[in-house]
Amino acid sequence: MLRFMPVGDSMTIGSAGEHTWRYRMWQHLRDTYGDPFDLVGPRETLYDKAADAPTSYAYADPDFPRAHLAGWGEGWLHMAPLIGEAVRANRADVLLVSLGLIDLGFYTNAEQTAENVRAFVTEARRANPRIRMAVLPVIPNVRAESDTPFATEITRFNELLAKAIADLDEPRSPLLPASPPSSYDIHHDTYDGTHPNASGEHKIAAAFAAAMHQAWDLGGLYEAG
Repeated sequence: MLRFMPVGDSMTIGSAGEHTWRYRMWQHLRDTYGDPFDLVGPRETLYDKAADAPTSYAYADPDFPRAHLAGWGEGWLHMAPLIGEAVRANRADVLLVSLGLIDLGFYTNAEQTAENVRAFVTEARRANPRIRMAVLPVIPNVRAESDTPFATEITRFNELLAKAIADLDEPRSPLLPASPPSSYDIHHDTYDGTHPNASGEHKIAAAFAAAMHQAWDLGGLYEAG
């Protein structure tokens, strides 16, 4: 059985009442992968905005493997120390990683964030030397539209992320860059300029699906709906 672990920030954990892109990815793999698989991770909840805590199980459709390693307000800085134990305990084979916005917005600059990417990869491989990782760069968000220094940091980080992926890629533990959705529009694919709505969930899942299908022949072409 192939075990996928979604790793991310608020766009990955999602909030109460949402499906999440994790659900869309599960649907896609269920329909196209053809072999046993699971979504794994040490957490299962959504973020509850009323409680200001990740305590909700109110998924729009709860009937799927809800496990993940994602957190509202968490980034590479927070996940690098956690990923080794999460991979080890959950026997993850593939990491689907979407991180960076929180780091750049609140904690670290582009160069420091890139160093945390490298630490994350090191710890994941220490737990599983054959771990595969598909990594999405920071995608468009509302703050970058009005905050020029922040937008510059995102551009710089995405360049450093691409370099880190190229530097660290190796045959037994491949690192795969997922291309950001070319049609992603924060005015149509999010509900607040950052967090994905249903169409945004599909586009994020499709970005990972396309990368894995093209590079690893894993799963099929993504079909939203």
